[in-house]
Amino acid sequence: MDNIGIYVGLDIGTASIKIIVAENVRGQMNVIGVVREPSNGVNRGVIVDIDKAANAIRKAVDAAEKKANIQIHDVVAGIPANLLRIEPVRGMIAISDGSREIENQDVIDVASAASLHNLPPEQEVVDVLPDEFIVDGFDGIKDPRGMVGVRLEMNGNIITGPKTIIHNLRSAVTKAGLELKDIVVDSLALGKTILNDGEQDFGTITLDLGAGQSTVAVIHDHHLKYTFVEQEGGQFVTKDISVVLNTSLENAEQIKQQYGYAISEDAGTETFPVNVVGKNEPVATSQKYLSEIIEARLEQILTNIKKQLEKVGALDMPGGIVITGGAAAIPGIEDLVERIFETSAKLYVPDQMGLRHPAFSQILAIVNYESSMNDVDILAKKSMVANEMDVSENSNEKPISRNAKIKSNKTRTSSKVESHRTVQSENRQNNNESQSLKSRFSGIAKWFNDFFE
Repeated sequence: MDNIGIYVGLDIGTASIKIIVAENVRGQMNVIGVVREPSNGVNRGVIVDIDKAANAIRKAVDAAEKKANIQIHDVVAGIPANLLRIEPVRGMIAISDGSREIENQDVIDVASAASLHNLPPEQEVVDVLPDEFIVDGFDGIKDPRGMVGVRLEMNGNIITGPKTIIHNLRSAVTKAGLELKDIVVDSLALGKTILNDGEQDFGTITLDLGAGQSTVAVIHDHHLKYTFVEQEGGQFVTKDISVVLNTSLENAEQIKQQYGYAISEDAGTETFPVNVVGKNEPVATSQKYLSEIIEARLEQILTNIKKQLEKVGALDMPGGIVITGGAAAIPGIEDLVERIFETSAKLYVPDQMGLRHPAFSQILAIVNYESSMNDVDILAKKSMVANEMDVSENSNEKPISRNAKIKSNKTRTSSKVESHRTVQSENRQNNNESQSLKSRFSGIAKWFNDFFE
């Protein structure tokens, strides 16, 4: 399903914060405006200082509002793959009245039953992904609504993440004067955007080379099978250049972008000036020497990633590796990846105007994924017991924004749904407190009686 409307995506990175404003018209995502502002309060893709991150988000939003000429109230934010877990789940509910059609609430209930998982106290459900529904034993159903039956089951996966990372993201967005409309798993969204149908089906690895970290995901059979983070990225290359050439980080980043190559053999002998700390005159440095510094660090990062992928047998998939991310802009990165991983590799760059740089792949993926969610996906996501998208209205935190009217009927509705789930959970322990739950158990008893008769 294509959800027509305007979407605002938020990608909080280590080096920069990106915001995209896009409109979905008849399945086509039209970019209205995109901005990239310096990040703050973020380390290796994770928010470590909520106040600093909130201020950086607010500055980026102000710039996006001016560029797109709209007022932004809510955003869809991506969450990094740090310590994410993917687990298969199965849920089952009984339909109290077998003669009525299965409705939206039934889908929510069965997804909720599936997501009631024994999680570690530090983990929280981020997403519920239905794979199939089963109605009275008939499997392979993608949308059970409108069907009739007495038993509804769901097979799928849940994605869980650290509560600290999720809480810091929500708090920073709220303090920036915004409503967090949804949280999207970065690796999941990226795979849906940069891979074609065949690559998602037969199996492909996505490699997002960011500034603070590198994120790897394994996509197979159109599902996110595995994801992990290598805690080094493009900033480590920049730091190496800064240390070896005795120049500032700003200068190191600039010469990396202008003169660097991923493979030193491809670099020329041309020299360029470098402002060295402690010297009045610039020092000439060759492209080849610079590229040797870059290649050494990239080889270390990619070798570490290869070792992890070999453990799960992911390198045998026919789709090879698709590379993207800001650090993937270094010329020759495809050849280096092919050499180290011994498989095919290609670079993905968005083709939309204003986004033709691999650093914008993730922010584009966030809005593409959100706009393409179908009704069943949305209902399943509503079932998440722990997925409270907005910070409580009782919080003492005050937003920075001067126009931050962020609480809406949607928030109150979410609170009512959450309250309903809590009552429903308690009633499972004491079925005398709810007549509706009695009716459900009566339905189960009737089904068993009919079965044995």
